[in-house]
Amino acid sequence: MMDICWLCVTLAGIAVYLLTQFIRFIFADADLTLLWAARFGNKPESKLRGKVVWITGASSGIGEELSYQLAALGARLVLSARRENELERVKRTCLERSSLKDEDILVLPLDLLDRASHQEKTAAALKHFGGIDVLINNGGRTQRSLCTEADVDVYQALMELNYLGTVSVTKQVLPHMIRHGSGIIATVSSVAGFVGVPLATGYAASKHAVQGFFNSMRTELSDYPNITISTICPGPVISSIVQNAFTEELGKPVATAGDQTHKMSTERCVHLTLVGLANRVKEMWIAEQPFLLFCYLWQYTPTLAWYLTNVLGKKRVENFKSGVDADSAYFSKPKVKTT
Repeated sequence: MMDICWLCVTLAGIAVYLLTQFIRFIFADADLTLLWAARFGNKPESKLRGKVVWITGASSGIGEELSYQLAALGARLVLSARRENELERVKRTCLERSSLKDEDILVLPLDLLDRASHQEKTAAALKHFGGIDVLINNGGRTQRSLCTEADVDVYQALMELNYLGTVSVTKQVLPHMIRHGSGIIATVSSVAGFVGVPLATGYAASKHAVQGFFNSMRTELSDYPNITISTICPGPVISSIVQNAFTEELGKPVATAGDQTHKMSTERCVHLTLVGLANRVKEMWIAEQPFLLFCYLWQYTPTLAWYLTNVLGKKRVENFKSGVDADSAYFSKPKVKTT
């Protein structure tokens, strides 16, 4: 009888634990490893304060918010993007929100497409600070066009910018980290880096390439355990990335970005990213439901993932063709674009 009672208690305990984890997953906005680190791991301020962090794509969106939160933590910053005036604006805000001094933030204009300039830019950052502790490859653009309508030039531009530009900067910084035996190279990829995304065939291809490169490079660096290669895979996040997306032709702007309020906040995405960096998480999935669920389905049940992707992807394409925001919530009435 006693054994039966203990068995019942044990089973009840397991059932409660599984139910608790299921409820937590329903409301989760990141993979379980990252959420565990957020609750029990190192705090970003304890690991990133005083570090020299180079951020590409720092003039808007996730890169801009990374600048603000890292400045508040006391990290020293190299801010890069093409628009120097926007970088200066970000720098002023960083100084207002932190105790950093002017010399703690270097504005370093950078064009990811101009690979011949990356050695010079890296040298400038090293000369100013004497080292680079963290490189965050955040610069890039997305896509909003159907494969059947997109010019091949669009695909080339996406690969040149998102993939080769990122690889080029990384290859300039990596030898410095190898010499010092430590560092973090973090790259903002996307859920589209391992999931098929309609209307973004070229963007998804470039992010798949990014993940293949860094996953392979991580293994090559196994003799340098203090160099962390981290890929950050956000789902839909509020930013200006849609406004700047490639369309079916080079130079043709997006007609309208549509409503963005249903997406994850940039602040939350960046906070989780910094938690991951502080705990040297190798790959982070940062997404609200149902996108987080899709990450797990693609990882563990690809056949089911294909089926659901076809169902929801068809809805996304229908939204796009009818002039409705392609990123509207899939399980509620979409918000119609306004002119």
